Amino acid sequence: MDYLSKNIFEIHKALVNKEVTPLDLVKEALEKIKKDTNNAFEYVYEKEAIKLATELSNQEVEVDNPLWGIPFAIKDNFSTKDIPTTASSRLLEGYLPPFDAEVYTRLLNKKAIPIAKTTLDELAMGGTGSSGHLGKTYNPWDESKTRMVGGSSCGSAVACAAGIVPYAIGSDTGDSVRKPASYSALVGFKPTWGKISRFGLFTFSASLDHVSYFTKNVKESALLLNVLGGHDDKDTTSSSLPMEDYVAAIKENKEPYTFAVIKEIYDDLKDETIKKAFDSLIEELKQKGHKINTVSITLPIAEAIYPAYYIISSAEATSSNANLDGIKFGTYKDADTYEEMLFKVRTEGFSDRIRRRFVIGSISLLEENQEEIYLRALRCRRMIVETLNKVLESNDAIILPASPTIAPLFGDDTPKKSFNKDADISDNYLAFANLGGYPSITLPLGFESKMPFGVNITSHHFTESKLFNIAQVVEDITGLKDLTKK
Repeated sequence: MDYLSKNIFEIHKALVNKEVTPLDLVKEALEKIKKDTNNAFEYVYEKEAIKLATELSNQEVEVDNPLWGIPFAIKDNFSTKDIPTTASSRLLEGYLPPFDAEVYTRLLNKKAIPIAKTTLDELAMGGTGSSGHLGKTYNPWDESKTRMVGGSSCGSAVACAAGIVPYAIGSDTGDSVRKPASYSALVGFKPTWGKISRFGLFTFSASLDHVSYFTKNVKESALLLNVLGGHDDKDTTSSSLPMEDYVAAIKENKEPYTFAVIKEIYDDLKDETIKKAFDSLIEELKQKGHKINTVSITLPIAEAIYPAYYIISSAEATSSNANLDGIKFGTYKDADTYEEMLFKVRTEGFSDRIRRRFVIGSISLLEENQEEIYLRALRCRRMIVETLNKVLESNDAIILPASPTIAPLFGDDTPKKSFNKDADISDNYLAFANLGGYPSITLPLGFESKMPFGVNITSHHFTESKLFNIAQVVEDITGLKDLTKK
């Protein structure tokens, strides 16, 4: 039986009923990985997973621990002690971290079984799943192998969508879990900034990075926050606010909610199938007693989201990755001077996309450019966040299509030469949740040409309990959950 295409709760029930063992699940996952043709894995824990699963199979199932004995995958930009961790970059090939990321530790403490490290856009900088050193990662819903699954958390999306694992860990700096979730019929969730410890996550952009993850339904997403959320002394930016039981907080009888639809983003949508599905969802929400407000954030604010995100993230990436110089990290290159060595290391070790990011970030941080570029982006960020705070003060959540299209075709994934405001609003607006640090979730909404697309919901800081309840309302309406491409 195909157990790993089921959700976490179903698999746990099968373990409790002794229908299956952790070793059976690991063998099933390994067999699926061997057959997978989507290029989703950097490292497979074959020996390690079998050893751990064998030990657990000889123990009693922990009935109150739904993650016990179930395989999971984790993006290869999370530190895993003595396990290769490359962030899908040639420069880090062979790197063995001396410690584990906090989220990885928390999963191990729950006796979850790591089965694989997954591919990503190099150093998590990208949204196509095509810039890592192993090449393109393909969308499992597209049998022609011509469409993206999105990025940067491409491999984790594939591992979950293809039924190899029931959940997978990723990171989200602009939309790196929530956009792939839209393209692969998954639930993609990122919490409030600081809600989950980032200790051991390779830093891309410190003020925008969020530990995030893929699941197959809303309750699974709430369950993972129960496990992964909470303060960590090793991460001074992690929140000290008390945790809730987010699964228990999801109510059967939902109160009426007020949703905001941002006019400038909605008006930018061109795909009629996606608009029709979204409009139908909005009508269903109204019929169930929920209120819908169409709000304007003004066109300049909407147009500023992507440029502000790009400049800030590139500047922070330039700073946070300065240690990738061939001495502290990376492969040493013989040279007469440090500058010459650094040039060789980075030219040979990084893709064009990464070098472009670092050039833009460096230019933005130059003293003579800071006022015009970097500080202007920071001011834009403040204006965007202030505007969204006002929207969320009078509405429970913002709801919009998660992407303006189904998964794009490969081929038109070269870096943009300019910020085209006409093309960027509905395709890149999800970054506003990173600029503001808001909790945000993407859910399946429908299919077009047999390819999925999703809806995104964003709420105010530290309102995850409310957000999961709202997401459950939407999931109940669409009926789209526990989807796997077999």
